Order: sequence, then C-alpha cells, then structure tokens
Amino acid sequence: MVENNELRKVGLKVTLPRVKILQMLDSTDQRHMSAEDVYKALMEAGEDVGLATVYRVLTQFEAAGLVTRHNFDGGHAVFELADSGHHDHMVCVDTGEVIEFMDAEIERRQKEIVLEHGFELVDHNLVLYVRTNKK
Repeated sequence: MVENNELRKVGLKVTLPRVKILQMLDSTDQRHMSAEDVYKALMEAGEDVGLATVYRVLTQFEAAGLVTRHNFDGGHAVFELADSGHHDHMVCVDTGEVIEFMDAEIERRQKEIVLEHGFELVDHNLVLYVRTNKK
C-alpha cells in the first residue's frame, strides 16, 4: 500500500483526494488508467472526488514523478505508477488493451543502433500497435 510519505517525499501536501487517487492507482489490477477510469473507480468505491480534481491530481503526480502519462495513438492519456522500472508497451488497436513487456534483445539493439549513429541514448519509449492475429 502506498504510504502518505510518498506524497511528502515528492513535495506534495497530503490531502484526502491525493491519498485516495494514489491508493486507487496502487491497488488496482488495471496498470494503465485514464483519468475517467480513476474517477469511475473512485465513484464505484463510494469516494466523493470530482473529475476535475482527478485530472488536476494526476497532472500533479506526473510533474512530481509519481505517475507516467502515456498518450497512445487513437486514445486518450493513460497513467501508470512510475514504480515498475523500464518496460515497453503493446496497444491493441481493436480493444485498446495495453500490454507491458520487456525484451533484453530489443533493449540491446536500440543501444547499439544509437551508438552506431554516434549518439548517446537518453531515454526511449517503444509502443507496438497490434491486433489479434486472426488465422
């Protein structure tokens, strides 16, 4: 469970909406949630947090490095807790499902390609857009 000191560590005041949203992101099985998803989950849990507050808090969390925002093509922004280390994503173009994956060979090749072109890799984000293979 996410502690209140996580908020303090990043310089955010501990408020009830922030705690509720952080706990929701930490406890859900759904790793990638839109602001609307967070809002609906809070409403279903009987929490009284407005949609505008959810948007504002998620933006604050992003600025503080608590969450990562992804803007996948064809969809709205989704957020995930920034605690899981580097990974890449596959996004199903039919369902919008987001699948996380990590492949050491892909990571190695990306670094090699960057070096071959005379650059230093600072950061990267790999997103594969996929659909179910209908054989």
